[in-house]
Amino acid sequence: MNQGERLPSEQPREDAVLSAGARIAMQWRELGAEQLGVALRAMEPELKREHRLSVLRLELEREATQRLHEERQERRAHRRHMTELIVGAVVALSMLGGGVYVAPDSWWLSCLLCGPSLLALVKIFVLRRSDPGDMAAVAGAARTSTNAAGQAQPPPPVI
Repeated sequence: MNQGERLPSEQPREDAVLSAGARIAMQWRELGAEQLGVALRAMEPELKREHRLSVLRLELEREATQRLHEERQERRAHRRHMTELIVGAVVALSMLGGGVYVAPDSWWLSCLLCGPSLLALVKIFVLRRSDPGDMAAVAGAARTSTNAAGQAQPPPPVI
């Protein structure tokens, strides 16, 4: 193999943009100052148009990215809301089931599980809000139920 010959991988690569730019520069070098000014003024509207198009393209890309971001946030919010609804339903059904289960043995505990506390917890999970009146109702129901439970006489032992 000759030393003057190189393998294709060893040959220097020329960038297509640079070579095209070099060719254009060589052609413009031959023009005079007046002709160069006329050529640049003729190119100015085209360059402005290209600039406007690139700015518009960037704006459209930004809007598409913003829209995609908002859609993702809406999907997350919907998923979170549905999860809260499911958790609220599970809590409500569990409290109702527990209240029915303990009703024969301790009616006062059944009143606590199925009363205002059930409504307050469901309101917190489903509606995502809690009013001071809700907590006052829960506290009042708990107080009256525990007072009633303390006053109730245990059944007599069966002998």
